[in-house]
Amino acid sequence: MTKKRLKILLVNPSCLDKRISGEDARIVPIGLFYIGALLMENGFDTQILNLADDSEDPISVFTKAITARMPDVIGFSVTNPNRWNAIDCAKAAKKINPEIVIVFGGPAPTFLFDHLFSACPEIDFIVKGEGEITFLELLTEIETGAKGSIEDIQGLVMKKGGRLVETPLRPSIENLDTLVHPSKYFTFQHLAMSRGCPGSCTFCGSPKFWGNRRVRFHSPEWFRREIEMLVIKGVTHFYISDDTFTMDKHRVLGFCRLIMEKNLFITWNAISRVDYVDEDILLAMRKAGCIQISYGVESGSEKIRKTLGKPIDREKIITAFSLTKAHGILPRAYFIYGSPGETKDTIQESIDLIRIIQPLSAIFYMLVIFPGTFLYQSAKEKQLVFDDLWHQRIEDLPWFEIDDTLDFTTVKAFGDTLRTAFYNNLDVFSQNLDLLDKKELYSFHADFLSRLAMTFSHGEYAADPRVKNQGDTAGRLFEQALSYAPDARAFLGLALQKQKSRDFDGAMDILENGMAHFPGNKDLNLCMGICLMNKGRFNAALTFFKPFQEYPETRHYIQICQKNS
Repeated sequence: MTKKRLKILLVNPSCLDKRISGEDARIVPIGLFYIGALLMENGFDTQILNLADDSEDPISVFTKAITARMPDVIGFSVTNPNRWNAIDCAKAAKKINPEIVIVFGGPAPTFLFDHLFSACPEIDFIVKGEGEITFLELLTEIETGAKGSIEDIQGLVMKKGGRLVETPLRPSIENLDTLVHPSKYFTFQHLAMSRGCPGSCTFCGSPKFWGNRRVRFHSPEWFRREIEMLVIKGVTHFYISDDTFTMDKHRVLGFCRLIMEKNLFITWNAISRVDYVDEDILLAMRKAGCIQISYGVESGSEKIRKTLGKPIDREKIITAFSLTKAHGILPRAYFIYGSPGETKDTIQESIDLIRIIQPLSAIFYMLVIFPGTFLYQSAKEKQLVFDDLWHQRIEDLPWFEIDDTLDFTTVKAFGDTLRTAFYNNLDVFSQNLDLLDKKELYSFHADFLSRLAMTFSHGEYAADPRVKNQGDTAGRLFEQALSYAPDARAFLGLALQKQKSRDFDGAMDILENGMAHFPGNKDLNLCMGICLMNKGRFNAALTFFKPFQEYPETRHYIQICQKNS
């Protein structure tokens, strides 16, 4: 008789504080998909539960899920911000079934395993660092019942006889291509071609988590195949979350070439450093579908950048943002405020740099520190902070709380000042776009400009009162887009602006021009139909709606037209 396989539930807990925005906090980390795929490849009955993307109470969602599924083992992907939900869920699981095996993995357990065992006695095992092989070996031992050999598994911490037993750290997986393709079993948008970072950012725990600033890569072929399988499933936009995607130029160029050779019409965002991009990389990335690159600028102050472990020359920052925009890729800047040594003068230096690089998107973070980072370890050594801090129901430790020269009011004002300087000048930044005059990029430029325009007319900038001249900025960008190449989004944007002002004839003229280039475009046809409805021409409107009657919003318009015909 075949032994029943273990049921595994992998959980992405919710953060302690509610997220108003920021989709990254609500997605399943790619590591869970890698682990889930490896377990399924080895015959384990595996499911993933995302508690971070649910409007209901996460504990209620969790208890319903495990009551229905009754898993044998639950693995939690734990960070500092979500550790309390993981702890609460572990306690709830043990109350439902004391025999459930609870496993924690991820950055927080790797750096705080002794604390977590203390805070949550319900934990049975903690996986340190890279988790795929360790977790698979643990499950195999649990399933076969040979629990005496669990102590031989590398990368584990467990309880035994009232003490913690820590096994040696598992060596890193050298060839990432030996891992199972997560896309074989799951559908998602967030990807990574590499693991690790060679940087020395004092606020980041990634280098220590992945192993001594070493970087390991998937081959371009493996990564292309991962994307290709997701495209088959209907995914067309991706978020590539490598710490520095462009670190290996040859590898990036090879990946971009494969995407173009396979005619994979995708779009994607990436993260890079300003000292790891050049014209060759940017041209290849744009032609392969890259529409946004995020750069960690951190500060306009050279002194602050050095403190944060980012001693990058100011001119390299300026050049990277200029080149990125020139290739029709939207550059997003990350800034940190409230750092050691932060003053009004250093904030002004950041504002001055913002006005020079003119980012088209920006994220401003208050500096917080976590275990695993140089700043946290340094604070511990100076006895400014102790690990028992994490017994409090907090997500993180803002730097200002252990810095006598800073306080919440001052640091909040720093952030408000930076955001105001960015948002109040966005319309001006969008006017100063010097795009490369290369015919091979004209269609990409049109796409870039129309995307940017939409953020001012219908996206996040349209609804933000800090952004000036949204309508005029959008209109100018739509027109500029069409000066490079016909673009369906630009035609639609201009028509919607006319429609909004009830100039339906003007909107229809634009739409006719657009549909001459893109006759099968759903949005252009629907917009034309709505214009005709507003002019009382319901029968004519039906001719534009009916080809798209399978869409719910179109059926609504068809019913109105039929009623008024």
